[in-house]
Amino acid sequence: MASSRKNRALYIDEEALSTLALVKAGLISPVETLMDEKTAREVDSTKLYKGFPYPFAFILAPKGKINRDILRSAVKGEVLDLVNNNKKVGEITVDETFPIDPKERLQNIYGTSDPSHPGVKNTMARLGDIAVSGAYHVHYPLIADNIKRIKNMINRTGARKISAIMLAANPFNRAHERMIRQALNTADLMVIFLRKPFTSQGLRYDIRHNALIRFVDYFLPRNKVIIIPFENTYIFAGYNELILDALLAKNYGCNELVVGKNHAGLGLYYDKNRLNTIFDSFKDIDITITTVDEYVYCDTCKTLVSTQTCPHGEHHHTHYHSNAIMNLIQSGIIPPSILVRKEVSASILAALFPDRFKNLQEMHHSIMPGSGLLEQQSEEQFYIKLAELYQTTSLT
Repeated sequence: MASSRKNRALYIDEEALSTLALVKAGLISPVETLMDEKTAREVDSTKLYKGFPYPFAFILAPKGKINRDILRSAVKGEVLDLVNNNKKVGEITVDETFPIDPKERLQNIYGTSDPSHPGVKNTMARLGDIAVSGAYHVHYPLIADNIKRIKNMINRTGARKISAIMLAANPFNRAHERMIRQALNTADLMVIFLRKPFTSQGLRYDIRHNALIRFVDYFLPRNKVIIIPFENTYIFAGYNELILDALLAKNYGCNELVVGKNHAGLGLYYDKNRLNTIFDSFKDIDITITTVDEYVYCDTCKTLVSTQTCPHGEHHHTHYHSNAIMNLIQSGIIPPSILVRKEVSASILAALFPDRFKNLQEMHHSIMPGSGLLEQQSEEQFYIKLAELYQTTSLT
């Protein structure tokens, strides 16, 4: 993105770049540009923008001494280069700059400014105290590619009811599977937005993506599911995330958003089989919000069941807590198949612990039943066969 002018530079990180690109692409519509000071204060006060629910102002206030000096001296009409990782990724024409209160900003996003909160801590490290507004453009081809993929899928399948699910899949488990299958019963097309975080916590994105691909490719109907990388920026955090999830899903072309009743944000609004408070505003967003039950494994029913329909007590239930399952995986232990499908576990463990076994082929041929032929076996295949041995019950 070469320029003949010598513009001063404003340095932004990948998270800011992707957020600017989402808005510019119309995916958080009706917000389509950076807000000026007056508009920002109105949105933070009323939680509305152009009559639509919007939880907090959309502003750009990058941290750093160089950025602060640039913004303090910037004048109306000045063009600033937007730079990420020492590469020009766009430009902004300054309309105005104005001071913000970072603590107030954090409170608006997360409902708290407590630095012990992980989201607050991450955002504090990148949030400055001077914001800039003005027309801008950025180069971020991933989003345009996502829009094209979804449109092509809709055109190819003729889908009319398009449902969306937002997943972290960190890790992907059996409860996720049941939620997706339940939603697919009434959908022509399912768009799974796989959250792509800008932190190093949990599994790498490529590992989570490959694990989800294993399930979709082998265990769901073809042409009914598409996986879309979802840039999980700071604006999709805190107690307002479901409003922005709904806006994003709608603007990508979906007409239903499916969420679990145990969703961290949903608990604030769900009561007596109806969605309350903030969700009363979803009629203005024009997307259907559908909730699905929390699923557990019941050792009496011997299957996954809804907590609303299982007659057995809590002490019979195995819950799908991501942190507990993650602890098993990060310790190198393949989770029981009632928690994670063995094909998914094998994909994750093979990626996390490459070349773990010194004599993999020897181990495989020594303890695994086979066809009698000496075939090269991958680590994934080894984990799958190992899980099948764990499931053998005749000697237990």
